[in-house]
Amino acid sequence: MSKIAVIIPCYNEAMTIGKVVDDFSRELPEADIYVYDNNSSDDTACIAREHGAIVRFESRQGKGNVCRQMFRDIDADCYLMVDGDDTYDETMARAMCEPILKGEADMTVGDRLSNGTYAEENKRAFHGFGNNLVRAMIKWIYGYSFDDVMTGYRAMSRPFVKTFPVLSEGFQIETELSIHAVDRRWRIKDIPIVYRDRPAGSESKLSTISDGIKVVCMIGTLFKDYRPLKFFGLVSVLFLLLGLIAGIPVIIDFARTGLVARLPTAILATAFIFLCGLSLTTGLILDSVAKVERKEWELSVYKIDQSFQDKEC
Repeated sequence: MSKIAVIIPCYNEAMTIGKVVDDFSRELPEADIYVYDNNSSDDTACIAREHGAIVRFESRQGKGNVCRQMFRDIDADCYLMVDGDDTYDETMARAMCEPILKGEADMTVGDRLSNGTYAEENKRAFHGFGNNLVRAMIKWIYGYSFDDVMTGYRAMSRPFVKTFPVLSEGFQIETELSIHAVDRRWRIKDIPIVYRDRPAGSESKLSTISDGIKVVCMIGTLFKDYRPLKFFGLVSVLFLLLGLIAGIPVIIDFARTGLVARLPTAILATAFIFLCGLSLTTGLILDSVAKVERKEWELSVYKIDQSFQDKEC
């Protein structure tokens, strides 16, 4: 029988965690429910344990740090990740897991946006705008259009989880998961879900501005790491344009008079063209390194998958 692990990162969710554990235990009675408490100052851990969850603790603050430890600790065929704030539809848990267990997808994404429930329920300013901005950036960089990129409701296969290098510390983890899935060509399936807002008295831990900036920075970092030729190619184009803007008037003056009347501008233009060539060269070198790393990662996926098959035998 395939093993399902429901993994719930939590920080001060005493108000809702009991209901979340009960709901997912009812929908997936065969699953193990793991709650990872991230330095909560309330009774989150005690309540989760009373409701039958396997409770573990992560001292490094941040959702990314919690996910890193969950992925290392837990062995399962399907990992269903959900927040502990009771905003996600537990009745879709089976539908989220089935494509993973049937081998039809490597990650399913709980889409809150397509049916409009997120816009109706979530009244926090700029959350919808931020999600759309991140979706647009990923579409432009990677050519893949997610229906919902910032959702915390996802199911993932064992090879996906065990070969996913978690780099982020906080709420950037959803963006990192999405970009990794697209860049490594994992099979992704969007599944529409009903979203409900937090119950009265429950507070979001997400800071719209500061966490939004961190997400955008994470996209830039992964763009540089995963697609270095495209990243540095764009930088080289910028330097080329700056060099032409500064240098064309100097060239026109020289063609007309035979003199370089604006020597500092000529030096600046030359520096921009040099930086253009340097950026392009850097992109070419790092692209070769990234391709080697990608080949090694592909082989590691096969090895990890085979090692689990050998254990089962």
